[in-house]
Amino acid sequence: MSPQDSPRGLALAIGAYVIWGLMPLYLHGLAHVPAAEVISHRILWSLPIALVVLRHNGQVGTVVDTLRQPRLVAMAALTAVLISANWMVYVWAVANGQALQAALGYYINPLFNILLGWGLLGERLSRPQVGAVALAAIAVALLTIAAGELPVIALSLTLTWGIYAYCKRRLPLPPNEGFTVEVLLLFAPSLGYVLWLFATGQGHFGTNLHDTLLLAGTGVLTAGPLMLYANGAKLVRLSTMGVLQYIAPTMVFLIAVLAFGEPFRGVQQIAFPLIWAALVLYTLTLIPRRA
Repeated sequence: MSPQDSPRGLALAIGAYVIWGLMPLYLHGLAHVPAAEVISHRILWSLPIALVVLRHNGQVGTVVDTLRQPRLVAMAALTAVLISANWMVYVWAVANGQALQAALGYYINPLFNILLGWGLLGERLSRPQVGAVALAAIAVALLTIAAGELPVIALSLTLTWGIYAYCKRRLPLPPNEGFTVEVLLLFAPSLGYVLWLFATGQGHFGTNLHDTLLLAGTGVLTAGPLMLYANGAKLVRLSTMGVLQYIAPTMVFLIAVLAFGEPFRGVQQIAFPLIWAALVLYTLTLIPRRA
């Protein structure tokens, strides 16, 4: 992590978050395609992009060595399952008019990371962090009481992404190589599923130009921002990345309300400001104190 913010790092990181923020507009065009099929194509079309990047950077050898180590393969398999589950929930949410819950999930995620650090790493919580987590808990409780059930989509996205990020940190692989290993492990089942859909006449790839191009484009949509993020994070301060991460859920929130017309009323108008207030408190903890 860089001690200063480089212009190139900022451009890469902001580019990644903007692409993630615009992703609901792209996925909305595939709302009629089952989420499992979309995810399978994300994996299939990500692999060639990842391999080209590795070849260009001379990193293929690291992937080959990793695949010879059962322990690393098992760790990568766990992160692969977590990220694919996260993608599945997200795609389903956008396709079923729940993009607002998706935004909520990614807003809550930094606060969940605080809890993970406290529970699993023994990190001490500052008073602003405790206050931030408490505000988020109140917001989730209000949404639960109002709806009569937990905001399952938001919490699923928070849990899968938060645990994925934690496990990813413990995986001793550089970002590009780690992503490629994950995609390689998911490639065979994804290909098998797509071939089964084709054989049974249920697949959407190849049926019309619109679906075919959008499904093939999910590879760039998946691998592109992940690699932009991975490389940008090395050139930007941790505190800056902590603030930039709000770009994506804010864009998803605005798209859900303004473009998709999802209702934003009642208890949501209380819960979301509570989350935003919690994020302000959290952001204050990222600002280094001056002597």
